[in-house]
Amino acid sequence: MKAKLLSPQGLPILLLLFTLTSCSTSRQKDAASSQLRAGMAEVDITPPVGYRMAGYYDERFSTGVHDPLKTKAIVLQQGNEKIALVFCDLVGVSLHVTTNARALSSKITGIPVSNIVVAATHSHTGPLFDDVRRAYFHKTAIEKFGNDPHEKIYYPDFLAGCIAKVVTEANANLSTAEVDAGIATQEGMPFNRRYYMKNGRVAFNPGQLNTNIVSPAGPVDHDVGILTVRKKNKSIGGLTVFAMHADTISGTEFSADYPFYIQQTLRKAFGPDYISAFGAGTCGDLNNINVNVKEPYKGHEVSEMLGTKIGKTVLSAQNNLQPIHAAFASRSTTLMLPLQEVNPKDLDEAKKNIAHLADDTVDFFVKVRAVKALDLEARGTKVWPMEIQVFRLDGDTAVVCLPAEIFVQFGLNIKKASPFKKTIVISICNDRPCYMPTEQAFKEGSYETVNSRLKPGSGEAMVETAIKLLNELKQ
Repeated sequence: MKAKLLSPQGLPILLLLFTLTSCSTSRQKDAASSQLRAGMAEVDITPPVGYRMAGYYDERFSTGVHDPLKTKAIVLQQGNEKIALVFCDLVGVSLHVTTNARALSSKITGIPVSNIVVAATHSHTGPLFDDVRRAYFHKTAIEKFGNDPHEKIYYPDFLAGCIAKVVTEANANLSTAEVDAGIATQEGMPFNRRYYMKNGRVAFNPGQLNTNIVSPAGPVDHDVGILTVRKKNKSIGGLTVFAMHADTISGTEFSADYPFYIQQTLRKAFGPDYISAFGAGTCGDLNNINVNVKEPYKGHEVSEMLGTKIGKTVLSAQNNLQPIHAAFASRSTTLMLPLQEVNPKDLDEAKKNIAHLADDTVDFFVKVRAVKALDLEARGTKVWPMEIQVFRLDGDTAVVCLPAEIFVQFGLNIKKASPFKKTIVISICNDRPCYMPTEQAFKEGSYETVNSRLKPGSGEAMVETAIKLLNELKQ
């Protein structure tokens, strides 16, 4: 079907979307009741092998599929209030894609756009799209070959269609359900990847057993947010939220990273059809690397070990989860936050340096600054829309959804100030304009701050807004 939708800049565009199956636009007769209903679905979003991969700065082409990339949806309904939580095995989702996907999903299902969340798991072994790196590589390929042999499909349109399909199918699967919620504790991970060094500076990922490390430059979050959906006393799926970079594999095979192994662990307990969705907590400065020991931290064996541990934590917590006594409500606010400026000199340098992304002799931060400058130019504006969504599930449970790669301190601050006993904070929702560091981190510098597109104070403004919305929903 063809759907005329709007881009984030308000320009009409045409998306050619494949036919959606298992669609349902009719409202159920008992929609006015207070009974809790839930539906889940998953759809494959793996691009063809050979497609460019995201996660790093060089040009990587996929050589295979370790495990299919998925988009997974949970639709919850109480009375006339519906919420759709969508999770994609991608490093990030662009505002371009989510604007179109949410609009189409809303048109088909009737779920308000403001009640639809499209989040990324932050897997670093997914496709590259809607990015200035992709734009450069794509243009170069066309100039060389007359076409781009590595793009058999236009992924943004494909992805928007898949998201609409998974929301439609989850909505069609709505039926009476029980939803349990809780927060478990994961021991032994994650780790803050920013460290104070003996030279007085802050470094990210300074290496294991580095004797120049003084102490971590930030906290960690051991919370594991859990939602479990049960129908007829059988667990059919759920959501796990954990704050740790999904960057434990590298390589050139498509993979969901450690969330895949969370799924495998849960499927061993609940059955092969269990749908395991994963949300990235506020993990902008958190990863799996313990600098105090010398041990492997990359590869599928490491990823399996981490995902299995988290999956077992979810299983161990099942008896301690509390049933949701549904009292759904939602709030959504979009802040227009200031972008950093790029001067003409830096932009000229960026246009020269973008050609050296694959050159190992070029300093890493030269590449970072080049991509950042070109990205800011491409945005073509001084401010950027950043949407904060808050959902009340019941009097004790709330879910906060934030865009960007959020520093962990922000998530901790929201949870500490929240009037709800159980507050689950999910990042990289609806958009990913790179990192959202704290004002203190901006002063200290290093990779995440150099790479951030937003001005200092943006994250603090988002936290203030999220807390305000939480308090409104508690009344």
